[in-house]
Amino acid sequence: MAERSLRGMSIGAKSLESDEHVELAARTEVAYVCPKGHRTILPLAEGAEIPDEWECRCGEMAHIEGKNPNDEEHTVANVRSHWDMLVERRDEDELKELLDKRLKMHREGWFPDYE
Repeated sequence: MAERSLRGMSIGAKSLESDEHVELAARTEVAYVCPKGHRTILPLAEGAEIPDEWECRCGEMAHIEGKNPNDEEHTVANVRSHWDMLVERRDEDELKELLDKRLKMHREGWFPDYE
């Protein structure tokens, strides 16, 4: 089999072009700080919309350095959960009836097991 294999360069693995005459897009650096004190500096393209928050590596939400997140100019709208929207459309008795119906269908084999 080795006699029949093609030898040469992997297609797409390496570029034959150099970095000469390549101009990078103009960038601006934005620093974010999370409540735990982690500082993250992100290079963003000039003219790009800069987000007020960025998820830190620890999982907390980081805010732009020097900007107090409590001094927001706009208020954040109440976020409704799936349950809140469901309860707006149906009462709990109707939901219990639907759940019983779906469980019965599942037990009778209408729905496959997704394990």
